[in-house]
Formats: sequence, structure tokens, C-alpha cells
Amino acid sequence: MPDLRFGYHGSLELPHAAVRADGYDPGRVEFVEYDVGDPFTPLRRGRVDVMVSKFDHREPDLVYSEPIGLDPRAVVVALDHPLAGRESVSVEEVAAFPCFDRPGFMPAEVWDQLVPPVTPGGRPITRGYPFTAVPALMRTVASGAAVHLTVQSIAHVAPPTVTLVPVRDLRPAVINLVWLPTAPQRVRRLVRAAEGLVVS
Repeated sequence: MPDLRFGYHGSLELPHAAVRADGYDPGRVEFVEYDVGDPFTPLRRGRVDVMVSKFDHREPDLVYSEPIGLDPRAVVVALDHPLAGRESVSVEEVAAFPCFDRPGFMPAEVWDQLVPPVTPGGRPITRGYPFTAVPALMRTVASGAAVHLTVQSIAHVAPPTVTLVPVRDLRPAVINLVWLPTAPQRVRRLVRAAEGLVVS
């Protein structure tokens, strides 16, 4: 039986750092990857004790830590895409290519931060492709049909058929830990330890 169940999406780097900061053996922690289309259900249904959340939003029935890190922005493109191989790109350039629509029950205000409907310069971003699951998304990107505005930590799960290019003019995603108000003391202790980290 694990001591703690930790919800995450994408990279395990930050969850591992958080449990180590509190003195946990990662082998005593169950890391549960959640679906970005329905991110908070595992927490609300008791399948995880604490989870990583990104971007600036607040679910009123949940408790949020202080920011524990930042995740810089990137765009995932096919290997032969016109943006591939660049040192960085502007979101104004990304807007020339179709992106993905909001998945499932992800809060709309979160997706608007990930894939803005309009660039700072006023250029609309087409969100025309359905986001069903990460492997399917990556196949669509690898085909050249669309690009995916995201965060750089997705590099940990990106296949070799795509590449990431930093997006220099979008704010990094703020990273928090989230838990239920009824969470046990061990969760609050871990959160306090993680708030002392600087992970980016």
C-alpha cells in the first residue's frame, strides 16, 4: 500500500523532487498520470491525494499551494515543419498553423492560457483539431497537419517523430500543488516541503 498517491501529467521530474524534499522514498509513492481532459476527477474521487496543476486558475472546492515552479512555453511540430529547428519562435508565427481544441472537461480558462484564442498582436489562433489523447495528438502533429502549443516539460513524453521549439513571448505556466480541504496531515507536510523548491 503506497504512503501517498501523487497525480501528475507529462514529466515526473517535479513530483519526484517534491516527494524527495519531504523525505519520502519515491518507491513508497504511487504516481498516477491523470487525463488532461478531466484533470480534477481523480483528486475529487480520492484516487490521488495531491496533484500537480499548471496555469493560473482556481477550482473553488480545492486548495492550492504557493507556486512551486514555472514551466516555459513551447510548440510541438513535425520534424520537417517550417518552424522546426528554430532556436525559438513567436506565438505570432505559431498562429499561422492550426492548433488543438480544448479536451474534455478541462476548464476553458486553463485552455485559453495554454492555447490562446488570439495572440497578443491580435491574430486569431485556429483551434480546429480535437484533442482526444496525447499519442493521437502527437501523431497528428507528426503528420504536419497541426502544431501543439504547450509547455516544455512535455518533452519527456514527446515521441522522436516530433520536435519542440521554445515560444519566447508567452508567459511560462505557473505550477502549483492541489489537494482537498480534508487531506491528511502528510499531504500538507509534503506541500510545505515542495513550496521550498525552485523547479523550472
